[in-house]
Amino acid sequence: MRQLLLRRAAPWISESYPVPPHRKHRAHIVRRPVGGLLFLLTLVAGCSSKTLDGTPPTIEPARPAVSPPLSQAAAGVVRPLDGKPQAAVFDSRTAQLAILTYGSAPTAPASIAVTGSQQTPPHVIDLPGPATALAGDGGGHAFLSTRGGYFVVDLSAGHVAGIGLSGAENVDFTAIARRADGTVVLGTADGTVYAQAPGRPTAGNRTKVFGRVDSLAAQGNTVAVLDRERTSVTTIGDDGRVGQSLRAGQGATTMVADPAGRLLVTDTRGGKLLVFGANPLILRQAYPVPQSPYGLAGSRGLAWVSQTAANLVIGYDLSTGIPVEKVRYPTVQQPNTLSFDDAAGTLYVMSGSGGGVQIIEHAAAGPH
Repeated sequence: MRQLLLRRAAPWISESYPVPPHRKHRAHIVRRPVGGLLFLLTLVAGCSSKTLDGTPPTIEPARPAVSPPLSQAAAGVVRPLDGKPQAAVFDSRTAQLAILTYGSAPTAPASIAVTGSQQTPPHVIDLPGPATALAGDGGGHAFLSTRGGYFVVDLSAGHVAGIGLSGAENVDFTAIARRADGTVVLGTADGTVYAQAPGRPTAGNRTKVFGRVDSLAAQGNTVAVLDRERTSVTTIGDDGRVGQSLRAGQGATTMVADPAGRLLVTDTRGGKLLVFGANPLILRQAYPVPQSPYGLAGSRGLAWVSQTAANLVIGYDLSTGIPVEKVRYPTVQQPNTLSFDDAAGTLYVMSGSGGGVQIIEHAAAGPH
């Protein structure tokens, strides 16, 4: 009720925030009769005893659909994968895919499954503890957020180093990204973003944003924060200052940066692919994608989106003013996680229901 009254009293409030009120609306409110204003305040006080702090409302985070059984064979080659894949990055230096997998529970020690397009089983690198998110540098290393800091994994040697942040020993980090300047950025469930420059044991900038940090994506030295409960995207500059914040559809779930300088977001609840410019943050394209879009990967040619309610993956050309579908493939069941090798043109699809890793070579060329 409070939100309804606020919208009636402040018609400039929109789904993008923060948006400053326009002067003509403020003048219009000032000219209203005092009695009407007192009546409005009385109603608001009667509806809620909470302070009107301007914080955007939260919603139940959207989730991928529970995929149906396969109705057709998955394209390409499918290899088995132990554990439950949570995230994946392709490392261009080693030409390998690194997949973060959980075992029996998210609180148990995690592992990295490393594989390539060759017909060889994945090589597993065990981690000394649980991990929550994964990022890469394209130079042979993977970075994984954990309690108190993060792990650095040498994908060739299989060596794992734990990096603790001084003063953050008891912090549960939920997201991780690596900026172009090498700074590792970590996010927390309480909405704080930590930035640690290379070679420094303590975090540098600490930035508080709304809500929680569910995902981070770095576009150059600008970092984008995805908050699923507020279905919003917020940018943070290399100086730690908060830039812009925009609502991202009706239920955003997944966010990645692509090689063209864009931020791609799936609006799973609203059934859309959202394309943002990063600096400044601006929504450039919003295109309908039905069947519960969730998995996401960017490439130099196409943007890849999975439809979890249909076991499909679609490649969209974003070079024009509107996304254009170029190719689509049947996938493994529950195609929650995607990754792409730009050098070879190979698309990787990870099944969230134990269906393995799907490898589609020369994916942008279409079925062959």
